[in-house]
Amino acid sequence: MSRIEANMHPVAGPHWKTALWLLGPALVLTGLTVHGVWRALPWERFALSLVLAAVAALVAWPLARFARWRWASALAAVWCAALVLYAGPLPILATALIAIASLALGLRWIPTDVPGRIAIAAVSGYAVIAGIAGWLVSLPLHFAVVWMLALALPIALNRNALKSQWQTTRIEWRAFADASPKGAAAAVMLLGLASTGAWLPTMQMDDLTYHLNLPAQLAQHARYLADPAHGAWVYAPWMGDVGQGLAWLLAGREARGAVNAFWLVSAAIALAGAARALGAAPVERIAILALFASFPPLVWLMAGMQTELPAMAVLFSLVALVLHDRSGRHLAAMTLLMAALAALKPMHALAALPLLAYATRYAPGRLLRSLPMLAVLWIAIAGSSYAHAWWHTGNPVFPLFNAVFRSPHYPLENMSDTRWLTGFGPALPWRMTFESSRFVEAWDGGIGFLWIGLAGAWLLALCRPATRAFACIAACIALLPLVPMQYARYAFPGLLLLLLPALSGSRADVGRRVWRWPIVMLCVLSLAYQANAGWTHHSAALKRAVRAPGAPDAVLPYYVAERTLIARLPADDMGVVLATDPQRGHVAELAGRGRLMSIHAPALAAAREAADRDGSGEAWRSVFEQLDARWILMTEDTASPALMQALTDDPAIEHVESVQGIALWQRTSP
Repeated sequence: MSRIEANMHPVAGPHWKTALWLLGPALVLTGLTVHGVWRALPWERFALSLVLAAVAALVAWPLARFARWRWASALAAVWCAALVLYAGPLPILATALIAIASLALGLRWIPTDVPGRIAIAAVSGYAVIAGIAGWLVSLPLHFAVVWMLALALPIALNRNALKSQWQTTRIEWRAFADASPKGAAAAVMLLGLASTGAWLPTMQMDDLTYHLNLPAQLAQHARYLADPAHGAWVYAPWMGDVGQGLAWLLAGREARGAVNAFWLVSAAIALAGAARALGAAPVERIAILALFASFPPLVWLMAGMQTELPAMAVLFSLVALVLHDRSGRHLAAMTLLMAALAALKPMHALAALPLLAYATRYAPGRLLRSLPMLAVLWIAIAGSSYAHAWWHTGNPVFPLFNAVFRSPHYPLENMSDTRWLTGFGPALPWRMTFESSRFVEAWDGGIGFLWIGLAGAWLLALCRPATRAFACIAACIALLPLVPMQYARYAFPGLLLLLLPALSGSRADVGRRVWRWPIVMLCVLSLAYQANAGWTHHSAALKRAVRAPGAPDAVLPYYVAERTLIARLPADDMGVVLATDPQRGHVAELAGRGRLMSIHAPALAAAREAADRDGSGEAWRSVFEQLDARWILMTEDTASPALMQALTDDPAIEHVESVQGIALWQRTSP
């Protein structure tokens, strides 16, 4: 048998390799039993996923049966149609315009031989667009017509490259779907199920507290004016939020679901490209995609605006370039992507630092000669939010490390969340897997089982010369974010990166039959625990969304009634809206006229505590006057007696409406 035939039909390897390959799945089953995680399995939500998968297959069947489409293509078309239905056609069109313009830019510096080129070009082009926009956010020039023209320009100038890339992508898609028709269809199905997070309206706390602020201001005021007194995170790295704002601006409505779909697809393609660059066989690349798509936190990330989802797309693109480049030709593109990680969150860039040594292993001299130019490029892409923060607060990473930078806009302390300071140690991956609720806002099993399920596969990767070095690099990227704080979300991009060395070359090590079933088991288990990744899918929100396509009013009142009440405010009213519950500062969408009283606004939080100590309600009424609050949101079950006294005793304040225990009061001039 020739070497090619052996690679096509690998036979079982040595017994010790088979034992290592099966070690991870065996440990997963042991952990599920010992820790009783099987009791936390969300059976009803798992059944909903199976029903959605069955419906998708049923709708795709005529395309596969009569139109002779590949199953992967038919399923992709069904899930894309569902995305349009639930996320909305205008947000999809707006995001498509941004994505195509980003691709047109990126194709100019990403060579044709780079695996996953379409995703890497789109991600790096987006980084340039958002990086430039970040420097301009405070200028009143963000109008839909301006951005339409700006985005149309690179498309027009690079239209021939776009056409060529489209043809190449079609060929690559056919090869992907034909390499393993069942595997490709399963991977697409799992990606479709992950995309259901895009069907939900924005409801997560961080989004409603601050992520929506910048996009809403760009859409409503054509500029972003931050006030650190009203939110500690107003200068947080904003590359992700800038993209959300541009899509909202172009679509005329919030476009989070569509933008997240762009990041999901880009991450999947870039990951497959990185696997190809590492030498993974086509079926191994499909398995990597299936395990990625079944990763439970994807549905939670798709339902929100956290940076880990775009960070995956950027990190995987960077890895694909690093693995492909053996001459240092792509240092500028790598720097651009590294800067994009920093422009999303400092932790993402810090975690990727091990890639720097790996990236420059072939051309350290070229790096040194190019350092000044690369530094300028890095600042141009990543520097806008840090520069704004430094200029306005004196702290470039405001509000972090404020004991060092001593900004007057925040207490002189280093912010820390003690919930996630459980201790870094060798047992951490095991504990995170089976006691997930202690390390992230999730239920047990909610971060999936890759930490443990890939343990033996990672050890096998250390035995292969082709994957040994990158196995160590990937492990470092996954673990570095957990050293200062054991918060599982920060490790998600690096954790998924472990798929590359763990699976690339693994099929030849253990043989086709033994190789397949642990992957199937991990995919099924991850899908079963998918809803445990966050409350958005653990609740009935998805069922409500499925029954009412494109109608957020069918979902929001049950989970974030503040958004329902805000939507009912008079369109011409620009009065300040005060959220009095420190746990529900859901006013970011008000584009600067919302006020919250949580720890993210220390001065207002102190004013709330002082007002609660005055039983007469006078202190609360003084707060209303000082803030010129016209609308007041309060939680009926937890409101303090002092607040209730202030609201009910003042004839200038009247109750307007209550929704699911959240009350809206209106304050008129005395």
